[in-house]
Amino acid sequence: MKITKDTLISEALKINPKAAEILMKYGMGCLGCPSSQMESLAQAAEIHGLELEPLLEELNKDLQ
Repeated sequence: MKITKDTLISEALKINPKAAEILMKYGMGCLGCPSSQMESLAQAAEIHGLELEPLLEELNKDLQ
């Protein structure tokens, strides 16, 4: 399963066991807050002022 811009943060955490570590590295420390359950990676990247593509690349690295 591939992580996309539309993937919810909560889904990314289930898909990639390293997602929490990766997201925190990018400054997204609020992984347990209620908004993360309904927020897409695109929305989170925009809110945090991050480029989405490098984040998606890292989240999808080593996934099959």
